[in-house]
Amino acid sequence: MALQGSEEIEEQLAEPEEIGDEDVSISPAEEITLNVGPGREEDTDSLLLPWDRFSAWLHCICVVGFDLELGQAVEVQSKTFFLLLKTSICYLSFPDSNSGCLGDTQFCFRFRQASGRKSSLGCFLDQFDRDAPVCLKRDQGHYYGYVYFRQVRDKSLKRGYFQKSLVLISKLPYVMFFHSLLKLIAPEYFEKQEPCLEAACNDIDRWPTPHPGKILVLPIMGTVMKVRLTLYNGYSDEGTSGKILTPSIMGTFHLFFFYRCFHPVFFHIQMLWELVLLGEALVVMAPSPAESSDTVLALVSCISPLRYCSDFRPYFTIHDSEFKEYTTRTQAPPPEPSVILGVTNPFFAKTLQHWPHIIRIGDMKQAGETVKQMKVKKLKNLKTLDSKPGLYENYTNTLSLPFSISQERYVASLMPLQKNICPWKSPPQLRPFLQDVFMKTLEKAGPQLTSPLKGDWMGLYRQFLRCPNFDGWFRNRRREMMKKLEALHLEAVCEEDLQVRVQQHTEVETVDLVLKLKDKLTQAQREQLPLRPGTLTKLQAHIDSVILSLPDDLQGILHKPSTP
Repeated sequence: MALQGSEEIEEQLAEPEEIGDEDVSISPAEEITLNVGPGREEDTDSLLLPWDRFSAWLHCICVVGFDLELGQAVEVQSKTFFLLLKTSICYLSFPDSNSGCLGDTQFCFRFRQASGRKSSLGCFLDQFDRDAPVCLKRDQGHYYGYVYFRQVRDKSLKRGYFQKSLVLISKLPYVMFFHSLLKLIAPEYFEKQEPCLEAACNDIDRWPTPHPGKILVLPIMGTVMKVRLTLYNGYSDEGTSGKILTPSIMGTFHLFFFYRCFHPVFFHIQMLWELVLLGEALVVMAPSPAESSDTVLALVSCISPLRYCSDFRPYFTIHDSEFKEYTTRTQAPPPEPSVILGVTNPFFAKTLQHWPHIIRIGDMKQAGETVKQMKVKKLKNLKTLDSKPGLYENYTNTLSLPFSISQERYVASLMPLQKNICPWKSPPQLRPFLQDVFMKTLEKAGPQLTSPLKGDWMGLYRQFLRCPNFDGWFRNRRREMMKKLEALHLEAVCEEDLQVRVQQHTEVETVDLVLKLKDKLTQAQREQLPLRPGTLTKLQAHIDSVILSLPDDLQGILHKPSTP
């Protein structure tokens, strides 16, 4: 993949531009894969064009350096379908001036996708997203930036320091995977410069498309990474060829970092869990981007398997385009009530002091070191820039528990009974989620009746029903249940004797039936409905037998398809 210098991309990276439909490039793979059935990922991969595989993993790779006159500047960026806003990447790729990050530092940031932008591989990658847990799906509205920053003393430079970041931009939330990838690429780049990036881009374009849960063999710069993408990191017996690289199971967040971030507030973990669950506005003030991003990512992961559906910024600076949106000097909550910001600049201690919940953390300790538990303090005590570490909030926690059991039980009751599914009628609709009815079920069979944990259970559920996390959870569950209804309906059709039905109807009605069944077959393949084994083959056989019962001219029109 060709790489561009800063002069070539200066114009393309200019400040915010609106991209219309005429600027959206569509890959032929996107048009083809709508008719690809389940179990055919290998065939689908063969349809990809050059650099489609690279774009399935990364939007681009860029290098950000520090110029005494210009400040942060993009020096090199890989060519991709479209380029990103220059200022956002430049400032988010460097620690704030007050962060003394000598040596190598890794962290993550997240920023909004510009309006009008569409991925050329969107439809193609959707089929891999369908099988992924909600926390491993591509981020539709944001990009992630994975940063490897190096700052070392260098007397040959005017500033006296070498300061440069290698950044991977992607829509995939595979935090630990991309951090591990950077550990392989970045040291080589700092030594060998651009030819190293050219080689890395070519290696990535030979990778299979990302598929959570599967073991993927990924060659990169003389090393073969053999990984399985999961929600949390772990260790397995799967090895690597070439150099040894462990762990081989990589996902969104490593459990070690999860516990390391929460160790200082262990006694207040249920309060933090509730704040995240209910979508409360929260600020994490940290001494470095690494600690800021680790803590924010730990927070949004703590409610898993629920997905955090509001905005979160692992590393947020005063140069962010949403800075004014979140720092209005009022005593009211921020304009967007559900957001978690990770910041390092002491300036935020003053501008965000009106926020309802603030975590102030010190330097994180290494494993085995004693960590003093942070205290919960009232926000009025957060007045100076040198405030001590602690949790500053205006919230009284209620309880902590395996939270989703009650709503899962109620949602299951919204599913129509299988005996009410008629093969020759449209599938019945799901009953609506009625909050009042749900709350009444809690009164009779809620967790407060059996759990040893005491607190305002009913109040917690009422708040949860009003927050974006509930909305995201319910929309996902509703999609799953609708797919299950479609699958049950299709299975009911396959159990019918279609020849008997054909004999009772005219040729025109029979042709209409064949067309509807073919549509259902295509839909089942495209949406990967949760069908019993052999259902699609059985449906195709039904379609073939009905077509054969028709006159030859109609058989030619209907184009008998091959068995899936």
